[in-house]
Amino acid sequence: MLSVNDAIATLLREARPLVGRERVDLLDGLGRTLAEDVVAAIDVPPGDNSAMDGYALRHADWRGADTVLQLSQRVTAGSAPDPLQPGTAARIFTGAEIPAGADTVVMQENCEGEDAGVRILQLPAAGANIRRRGQDITTGQRVLTAGRRLRSQDLGLAASLGVAKISAYRRLKVAVLSTGDELVEPGETAGPGQIYNSNRFTMTGQLAAWGFDVVDLGIARDRPEAVREKMLRAAEESDVIVTSGGVSVGEEDHVKNVVASLGSLDLWRIAVKPGKPFAFGRVLDKPFIGLPGNPVSVFVTLLVVARPYLFACQGIAATRQQPLAAKSRFARKGTTREDYLRVRSTPGGLELFPNQSSGVLFSTCWGDGLVRQAAGKDIDEGDLVDYLPFAVFD
Repeated sequence: MLSVNDAIATLLREARPLVGRERVDLLDGLGRTLAEDVVAAIDVPPGDNSAMDGYALRHADWRGADTVLQLSQRVTAGSAPDPLQPGTAARIFTGAEIPAGADTVVMQENCEGEDAGVRILQLPAAGANIRRRGQDITTGQRVLTAGRRLRSQDLGLAASLGVAKISAYRRLKVAVLSTGDELVEPGETAGPGQIYNSNRFTMTGQLAAWGFDVVDLGIARDRPEAVREKMLRAAEESDVIVTSGGVSVGEEDHVKNVVASLGSLDLWRIAVKPGKPFAFGRVLDKPFIGLPGNPVSVFVTLLVVARPYLFACQGIAATRQQPLAAKSRFARKGTTREDYLRVRSTPGGLELFPNQSSGVLFSTCWGDGLVRQAAGKDIDEGDLVDYLPFAVFD
């Protein structure tokens, strides 16, 4: 069996951005993948400004706590000040531009108003309470790098530079298909031997959360012609195809044969638990990923194995997740495969869900992350373990 690392490495060797570029409004950039670097065309801030409400003055004009400086101007944020006259102070407010000649701002709590001006009771060090031009960003600085998946703070940073539009990769279109005669959709009546199709909602929900456009193809019944029809539609309407079920070695697992007939298929047995059967190939010219059929296997392999490949196809850089070190509150023997255990964090460490079956989907909602247990490695209570909060997969 392939190790998890080898499986991901093999996928990444095949990965490349599959989507073109487009100009989008910055307000529509959340979750989009940057296709070109954002380089600052201005300094931020564009000029020296006050860090607080107070008085701007020349540090050398202060002669002690009895010094009263005449007020020569009032400077608010957004206004253009005059040069500061020697021996005077300017009333100034947070964010306002520092008048030329002033070198210090005294907070208003350390001042007293006088008829003739302002008395400075306590003088800070020269240069205090001034935000210098370019202290955040300087002209020519690369602030956002191509391949970055944009967050809200990234949008704010770009906006601070006056950027209105960005070059982004088009959203990856991912076709989703569930397979199996046993599946019925929520709202329908489940007959004998049938179950509700949870995989469709797990896959479409997660892919949409990652910012992909989902082409939902519903269910393909266990007939070669039905699978073939759905696969041809998926290849026509999407960039990547992701399925659940039908890629094992059973007589009713038709997905693998149909994919092989339409393109190519590598059927892997990955040393991972849950989720051993995993397929990768092509339907016509479109990449194909076949996930296992059990609901937790779908969830784990989608996050751990498929995600790095899909992100790379979207043009996202640094697609591998890095675990955190956390303390275990449980003991568990290692197995022959790399286990991904459903856990939740508590003040005393990570708690293990008691049933780690691949069919217990409730464990993924009860928990807040996965513990990666290396093949053959035991975990003892109190050990530091590799913890992957679900948030690292966002």
